[in-house]
Amino acid sequence: MESSSLPSSSAQEAYTLGRAVLQGLKAYGARELFGIPGDFALPFFAEIESSGVLPWYTLSHEPSVGFAADAAGRMHGSLGVAVVTYGAGALNMVNAVACAFAEKSPLVVISGAPGMSERGRGLLLHHQVKAINSQQIIFEELTCAQAIISDLEQAPRQIAELLAACRDQSRPVYLELPRDLVGKACGAVPMLPPPPVDQEVVSACAEETLSELKAACNPVLLVGVEVRRFGLEDLVASFAERLDLPVVTTFMGRGLLAESPNLIGTYLGMAGNSEIREMVETSDCLLMLGVLIADTNFGVSERAIDVRRAILACDQRVELNFHRYDPVDMGAYLENMLALAPKAPGKPRCFTPIPVAEIPTLVADDQPLDPGSIIATLQKAFDEGGLMPIASDMGDCLFSAMLLEHGPLVAPGYYATMGFGVPAGLGVQAAVKQRPLILVGDGAFQMTGWELGHCRKYGWNPIVLVFDNHSWEMLRTFQPGKSYHDLDDWQFHRLAELWGGRGAICRTNAELDDALQSALKDEEQFHLITCRLERGVISPVLRNFVDSVRKLSRG
Repeated sequence: MESSSLPSSSAQEAYTLGRAVLQGLKAYGARELFGIPGDFALPFFAEIESSGVLPWYTLSHEPSVGFAADAAGRMHGSLGVAVVTYGAGALNMVNAVACAFAEKSPLVVISGAPGMSERGRGLLLHHQVKAINSQQIIFEELTCAQAIISDLEQAPRQIAELLAACRDQSRPVYLELPRDLVGKACGAVPMLPPPPVDQEVVSACAEETLSELKAACNPVLLVGVEVRRFGLEDLVASFAERLDLPVVTTFMGRGLLAESPNLIGTYLGMAGNSEIREMVETSDCLLMLGVLIADTNFGVSERAIDVRRAILACDQRVELNFHRYDPVDMGAYLENMLALAPKAPGKPRCFTPIPVAEIPTLVADDQPLDPGSIIATLQKAFDEGGLMPIASDMGDCLFSAMLLEHGPLVAPGYYATMGFGVPAGLGVQAAVKQRPLILVGDGAFQMTGWELGHCRKYGWNPIVLVFDNHSWEMLRTFQPGKSYHDLDDWQFHRLAELWGGRGAICRTNAELDDALQSALKDEEQFHLITCRLERGVISPVLRNFVDSVRKLSRG
């Protein structure tokens, strides 16, 4: 395979391994990195700071580093980078990397490691679990490619193959750098092209797909997370308009094609709108593009999707009519169909967006807050001042966010880990330089909310809404009456001033409206708004989801 090295050979001779890694990351699309220094990673951190190749941000806890890097990569559609130390650092980030793998996020995990000279002494090294390569073995389950650098001549190619795998598969990869090699001379990392496209396979696949769509009476385009991961939104929008197809997103694909006139809404099975459910589940040709076949996307439907009448285009393959085309480049697949498909005859249909559930009416009064009134207040702010990128944690904050107007959203919709929201919001702001809205429950805020303490250092100013009911409320909805779902009152808003921000507590609709307007006017600091909710008060979307799961579990 042909490859090219960046930059010139004269610059290569002055490279160290650390500098080569950083230049390679930048060439492959990384725009920043997040990390926590540790003894085995210190030489690489020194290279990060002295080189100035990429901006860097340190946080307080390794899971937050992983979530922030994951969210940054999701937002700008290229590599996110997390840098940690060996053992206690990398193993502390396992859950965040698992989330990135499950949700197809292109995350590069870089771990400092014991030096080559340290490995042959016959002593157990601090942070070592079992064998010196135990950490690599663990990360083999969480990443699509791994490399431990031991040979500086082979290192450029190893690193290139690793970064190319991350780019091409949109999955995490793992790179281990022995600390005594980081400062040694090393060549530049070559730029490897994407895998070649098999035009014969793509053409045949495109023709068969178009034939099925044209023969259908009620075709539907269901789009999922891979459309965003591989930068296909514009192509998908053009394809939908060319064929006059209604577009529906999955739960994980929420926010996709927000500007498309063909967008109908979001499919949530029995938990969502019945009209959308009927459209998707009775389609005689459902094209599922970039969709994860996961319970959060399909598991809350009592009527299984008939795969014999569906077309699944995901994971670099297309399956239809009991045929399987593999591998298929999704960009080339869409381009081929656009080239082959004549524009739909007649005047395009007028598609009317359908909300997931009834959108609450804003009442700025002294009524107690509930998830619906929170969303109504946020939507009013968006209507007046424009959309904000949103980072949401798992829980009712995410289900409530389904009621907002379609816009940029990152959330652990499938993996469903808690603790994602706050560090992800910081990663979003670092990546796109826009003020984010962070939605998080009080249980998740206890896990990673303290990362807001870094906002003053980096000039970040997110607006954070904590859904605070002193409870792991989503768990309580599945198992009522248990005291272990109870949480204490941590007075989160009082922490904001200590961390360089501004806090507020709201119990009514009017108080939230005032606090949100103050936050929007003040761009100098972050705002932490505690939204006090009564236990048992949940959004209609979550209520429908829980009721659906209970119904299905009873058979």
